Order: sequence, then structure tokens, then C-alpha cells
Amino acid sequence: MNDKKRKWLKERLEEIRSLGGYKAGETLGRAAQKSKVKPSEILKLNSNENFFMPKETLTRLLGEMVEEVDLRIYPQEEEREIKEALGKYLGVPPQCIMVESGSDPLIAFLSSLFLERGDEALSVEPTFGIYKHVVDLRGSRYVSVPLREDFSMDLKEISAKVTPRTELFFLCSPNNPTANQFKMDEVRSLIQEFPGLVIIDEAYGEFADYTTVPLVEKFENLMVLRTFSKTFGLAGLRLGYAVANPELATTLSEKAQLPYPVSSIALRMGLKLLANIEVAKDAIGRLKRERSRLIGELNAIKGVTAFDSQANFVLFQTEKESDEIYQVLLDQGVLVRNLGRVLHLERCLRTTVGLPEMNERTLAVLKQVFGEQNG
Repeated sequence: MNDKKRKWLKERLEEIRSLGGYKAGETLGRAAQKSKVKPSEILKLNSNENFFMPKETLTRLLGEMVEEVDLRIYPQEEEREIKEALGKYLGVPPQCIMVESGSDPLIAFLSSLFLERGDEALSVEPTFGIYKHVVDLRGSRYVSVPLREDFSMDLKEISAKVTPRTELFFLCSPNNPTANQFKMDEVRSLIQEFPGLVIIDEAYGEFADYTTVPLVEKFENLMVLRTFSKTFGLAGLRLGYAVANPELATTLSEKAQLPYPVSSIALRMGLKLLANIEVAKDAIGRLKRERSRLIGELNAIKGVTAFDSQANFVLFQTEKESDEIYQVLLDQGVLVRNLGRVLHLERCLRTTVGLPEMNERTLAVLKQVFGEQNG
């Protein structure tokens, strides 16, 4: 390698090292090191996984799939088949769908296609941190617009931030970590007025009141991202998809995407889950009911304020420091997400809506912590 190339590589590595990066949720192993609890005894409620999908059902379907797939060959018809199945599930033509190994790779893929160095991408704040991460990696400029105190969008301020270099808008709806779903009329206005591509991340869409998927055939500048990680409990297999108008989805699938973007195993497992959709629908219904109960129980604790949720997690604020509450929960074997400040709100944490027995452990610790105030 000549000196010029070596210098370029060092400079690029230094530039990457200077980025903030994206920190995923704490693993059980790392969490155990910070507490007195074994990893096997910790409840993992920090990454918004779906525990309402029956593990035994997933294991059975996985076993069936293993017998069917030949790992020695590349995926064959599975991608076409899952597009057809997703089309029926969503009520759109299969030509509107492209698949990937999770929605995060889709976010990175779209950024690589539509952002050049010096371009801009907009989003709201706070929101999912991966948007800023992929934009920074492109050498592009990430611009965020704070949400209002009620977690709604400020469309006037968003419009004021648009420049000739603005290409993308990322909108997580329901939003992470605030858990609210933005109003449909505001979302529609955003899509209509924004000059570039609007990417709506509906990772939590099935837990909410509505979906923007029907809008993809009306707006050529809209892509809706979905994932099997949340609704279908496939966080460990990595399967996601985008929905857009047929021209956009087909062009990206056929001309820009690398061959075989998803493994045969993930595709076949997705097909089996769509063929057993009633299992997922039942899980969603039970999760929503438990979500309402959890919010009510949290708000019944003096010193805790929980916010409404359209996702599979709940944002809550405490009167005591969130660092303290996080550690107390962890020492009792409950791992949640310590957020700290969220907009104007201090001392915030986020918990997955777990199964009732999981949530009872969380509630019991919080009642113990705030016992003096409740007594």
C-alpha cells in the first residue's frame, strides 16, 4: 500500500472512530457483571422483544423448517413466496415489498443509496438512534427537530429545517422511546410537503392503532419499514421488509440490492409465521391488554409516572434518579433501559411489556423502592 492510500485509510478510520456510534441494549452477560444476579436469573426487559409469542410454537415451526431447507444451496423461491404472503397480510401487491435481514439493514441500505457526503437527513428528537448513526457513517448531516412536550411533531419547525441538500426524513411511528404514534393527518402532511424520501419505521406498527402502509400506493416518496423481530418474536433471526409503491420497491430490489439478502432459514420461518398468523394476532391482543394493565399499575405507584403507549414498551418517569432505579431493578434481576432525560422530562426509564409475571417483578421492586411514599 502506497503512502497516499495508507494516509487515506488512517484518516477514514479516525473519522469513523470520532462518530458516536450506536449502543444496543445491554446483554444479559454484561448486565450480570453490574449486579449480583446470574445471567439466567435476569429478566431482559430492555430491548422491546416480544415474549407473548409462544416460545414452544416458534421452536416447533423452526424444527419443521430445518427439515425442509437445504442449507447447501442459496435461497430459491422463498423471497418471491414471502412477498406474496406479505402482500396478502398487508393488502398490497407483492411488487410493493422488498425484504432484508432486519429493518436496521434497510435503514443503512436506503441511506447508502440516497445520501452523499454533505447531504442532509431529518428526523425528530428523541427517536431511534440508528438513524443518526447511519447518516453519520455516510458523512452526511443529521438534523433533528425536537418533539413538542406532548410528544407531537412540530411540522412548522420541520419545514423550516429543509434545505436544498435535504434528501431523507426518518420517522419512527410509534416512536422509540416515547411510544406514541403520530397523528395520521400530520404524517400525511409531512409526506406531502417533504421534498425527498420519507421513511416511516413501523417496527412497532402492529401494536398501534393504524398503519401508514395503505399510503404507499398514493405517495411515490414513501417507504414503510416493518420487522419480524417485534410482532412475530423473531429478534434472533433477523428478517425485515419495506413497503413502497411498485416502481420504487421493484427498482431497489432488482437493481440496487445485493443477491440473496436474507437467509433461507429466516425466509422460511417468516412464511410459516404468516401461515400461522392467528398466533401472532393472539399475542398482540394479550400484549395490548397487559400493556394497559402495566401502565395503570405503574401510575398507581406514588413517585412513578407512566406514559401512554402504542408500542410494546412503556416509558416512565420516577421521582428518584433513574440511575438509582436502574441499578436497584438490576440488583433484583430486572433489566430495563435507563434513558435519563427525554425532552423536558428527567429521570426516565423504559421497560418492555413483558408477560404478567415478568411485569409483576418490576412492579414489586418499584413498590419497594417507593414504599415510604406509598405508606
